[in-house]
Amino acid sequence: MLLTGDLLRGHTDMILLAILAKGDSYGYEINKQLEDVSNGTFVLTEATLYTSFKRLETKGYVASYWQEGTSGKKRKYYGITQMGKDKLKTLERSWLEAKQIIDSLI
Repeated sequence: MLLTGDLLRGHTDMILLAILAKGDSYGYEINKQLEDVSNGTFVLTEATLYTSFKRLETKGYVASYWQEGTSGKKRKYYGITQMGKDKLKTLERSWLEAKQIIDSLI
């Protein structure tokens, strides 16, 4: 089962913020991490991933910067801001409340 579409819609921001809370990273590496952790069931398209980053950056939840990698190629890195950490806490609380309700219903 691929975890895309309606099942995860609305939770992408929380997932990306949670990953960035562990350390700065760049798009490909983050998407690879999502794929690895979910055993290939949660995959974001590049368009979805970078649209999400743009939205999070516009809201002040993440900041981006360019950094040269080991191969000499520049990559755009993303890091969570304090506002992003605060938002993540709010989103996690909402997720837990929703999960408890759904768990009790099913």
